[in-house]
Amino acid sequence: MTPESPNAPFGGGRRAVRIAVAAGLVAALTAAGAAPVFADGPTPGPGPVAPPNSAAAKLGSQDASLLAEAKADGDKTVTMMIATAPGRTGQVTEKLEAVKGASIGQAYDKLGYVRATVPTAKADAAIAEAQKLDSVHGIDLKQEIRLPDPTPRADSVPGARGAKAGAYPAPGKDTPAKNPYQPAFETGAVGFVQDHPKADGRGVTIGILDSGIDLGHPALQKTTTGERKIVDWVTATDPLADSDGTWLPMTTDAAGPSFSFNGRTYTAPAGSYQVSLFRESETAGGDMKGDLNRDGDTTDSWAVLYDKAKGTVRVDLDDDGNFGNDEELKPYKDGFQVAYFGKDNPDTPIAERIPFVVQIRKDVPMDPKGGDWVGKKADFVSIGVIESEHGTHVAGITAANGLFGGKMNGAAPGAKLVSSRACTWSGGCTNVALTEGMIDLVVNRGVDIVNMSIGGLPALNDGNNARSELYTRLIDTYGVQLVISAGNSGPGVNTIGDPALADKVVSVGASISKETWAANYGSEVSTKYAMMPFSSRGPREDGGFTPTLTAPGASINTTPTWEPGAPVKESGYDLPPGYGMLQGTSMASPQATGASALLVSAAKQQRMKLTPADLRTALTSTAKQIKGAQAYEQGAGLINIEDAWDALRDRATAHEYAVEAPVSTMLSGRLKKPGFGTGLYDREGGLKAGETRTYDVTITRTSGPDKAVWHELKWKNNDGTFKLAGDDEVKLPLNKPVTVKVKAKAKTGGLHSAVLTVDDDRTEGIDKQILTTVVVAEPLTGPAYTVEKSAKATRNATTSYFVTVPKGAKSLEVSMGGLTEGSQTRFIAISPYGVPADPTSTVNCYPNYPNPANTCRPDLRTYKNPLPGVWEIEVESRRTSPLLENPYTLKVKADGVTG
Repeated sequence: MTPESPNAPFGGGRRAVRIAVAAGLVAALTAAGAAPVFADGPTPGPGPVAPPNSAAAKLGSQDASLLAEAKADGDKTVTMMIATAPGRTGQVTEKLEAVKGASIGQAYDKLGYVRATVPTAKADAAIAEAQKLDSVHGIDLKQEIRLPDPTPRADSVPGARGAKAGAYPAPGKDTPAKNPYQPAFETGAVGFVQDHPKADGRGVTIGILDSGIDLGHPALQKTTTGERKIVDWVTATDPLADSDGTWLPMTTDAAGPSFSFNGRTYTAPAGSYQVSLFRESETAGGDMKGDLNRDGDTTDSWAVLYDKAKGTVRVDLDDDGNFGNDEELKPYKDGFQVAYFGKDNPDTPIAERIPFVVQIRKDVPMDPKGGDWVGKKADFVSIGVIESEHGTHVAGITAANGLFGGKMNGAAPGAKLVSSRACTWSGGCTNVALTEGMIDLVVNRGVDIVNMSIGGLPALNDGNNARSELYTRLIDTYGVQLVISAGNSGPGVNTIGDPALADKVVSVGASISKETWAANYGSEVSTKYAMMPFSSRGPREDGGFTPTLTAPGASINTTPTWEPGAPVKESGYDLPPGYGMLQGTSMASPQATGASALLVSAAKQQRMKLTPADLRTALTSTAKQIKGAQAYEQGAGLINIEDAWDALRDRATAHEYAVEAPVSTMLSGRLKKPGFGTGLYDREGGLKAGETRTYDVTITRTSGPDKAVWHELKWKNNDGTFKLAGDDEVKLPLNKPVTVKVKAKAKTGGLHSAVLTVDDDRTEGIDKQILTTVVVAEPLTGPAYTVEKSAKATRNATTSYFVTVPKGAKSLEVSMGGLTEGSQTRFIAISPYGVPADPTSTVNCYPNYPNPANTCRPDLRTYKNPLPGVWEIEVESRRTSPLLENPYTLKVKADGVTG
């Protein structure tokens, strides 16, 4: 199915069939975002709200809309992922196999996972039958999540211009380990490795579920102990469900010593084979733009010979028709064989060749192809090449050893890596590949921790779906922590992405120092440390605690060796091929993963048992609070590895708890328990400044001693809005709910958040952290229905205003004026769903920033038929704005109000 832009308007055209509340908006977790979609005319706003699903529905509104779209588009089949009770997949597969034309693509009974493809015409009936089974917990339909360009370069858009160059020199061989370019020291990683040199990641294998890792990069060849860095390389996409043309069906028989194929004669050693043709044009959607052998065109193709008996593959790379002079290749882990498209010129700094590996997938059901293929199976061969620079950069941040051939490193230079490519050639990754790739890494590839820097922003981002449940089970069942980027749809509240929503994953927001702004961007700021503007904010739709932590979100690091160096233009320096500056929570997540790998490495060195729960407790209990950032923005705070290790040595652990707190949002009626969630979140309750409101928060301890245990209640990162109505100690019996009364009284308008810690002082670390969030919005009331604000926006900082749009408004008009000449200051409107109604990428919607690709009018935008409720209008000044302080006047007006 066609992926949806993270910034596309609801409804319209061929997508009119979508259910507005579940528009399936997706945002890859890199900050550049997708192409702008708004012209100078009125901007369509989110459409009418669809009737709420039953709280017990197993197919969510988003997936219902995807099914409706498939029907409207005439798709022959749809693919679904089903989460069942562990050990009970048999009921589901039996039901689905009874559907004519249906096929089971994957099933993991221990986890409770089934992937099936069914004829679209029979999907409703198949889903209805599956939903009747008590073993079925959730159903997700396949959808693609875009992976846009993470580059912040002003010159990444032709004709775009920025500010003057910075004063920092280029990083290189002589750059010390502690540096602002690859700021792993901010989490404590650099100091930790210096203090614990044998706990530098050695003994740890990190899974990177992404776009693939460049096997040719010098900084990704060896660990600190001289061992191979990349120990496995696989493709997670499905040969049929994901329409990945780098998977070749081996359905044409051939026999040596000579055979005819594709209009020509080939020779091969005596034996029986299958043969297929691989076209480089299949990779046209990737960074190589379809030119794999770097000869300037996309027309080349190579015959591929598969020996099923031996499990080997030959590729006719010289295109001479003779397979006898081509190397027999096995899957990468079976001998670490790497082949290349193209021939490198050693006299140039850039690589003129692209590495690849092979992979074999046997007995793939061919039913989705229909016709005579129904009931048949075939083997497929993968030509494993990377899709984009994204995965290589993520890998370098996590575990590079010897960046630029010097002392700069990734966070865990001693760690090994497993690369799993989950992205296809249409600009994104499917949730099927991201789910099955994650399962494969954890279950089959021997990894200790996994990083995933990809995700999407659904309107209902409460973490209550099949994929989130499966990720939680992977953590619990196999003891492998998953670390996932929070998203780049910020700075709006409730913009956290999926699957960073899953209960036990570590979701990571992006932060940045004054020094990194200067060194990597050539941008001057006054704040010492802050959240990056684009970093997605919490809470979840159910009030849940997200993001978990923050880590540095910008890095100069590894990129494919066949790509030229890519600095930010305003930095004023060049970079050699194979190095680039990328930004996003995609870059923050691997900092957190690498830092966590150091703790896993240290625990292994000390033969200490370390569970994912204990790791999370240590990280969240010791994180540093970022001054000036609210709890909903930073979660527990900036990772602090040294203190986390101290906590682990003191046996950090925590009981488990269930929390039920009131939630009032536009979508709170669709939560698992309507109106309640895992944190306090009052957005639509009409709270006024100076008003006191009391909320009941119910806490149930679900593990630990049988007897009641005293817990201390404390506030963290509280601006004075929240306090307890009773004592600051509470006695929690096992499995019996206890209600705590929380009072909120905001002195000012806007959003106020804090963390309520629930702690048994006999355990090391904080046992439970509960996010509390309230919004005091300014109503747009008659007769003018207008709010006007004048202030100053600081470069690289953000300010949010909350207004309540009345029912019956025909449009919402937002305008910005009063700007100083040259000021690059914009506004972004965010709907009551927590979904941006404007492009949030760093190159769109700014005045005085000449980006020819921008179609987002900077000074005035109109949103038709706006959702009634609390809208957020955020204001920010770009890093290239010539002014540190940028005056503005913002005007928000509801027009055509009736009733």
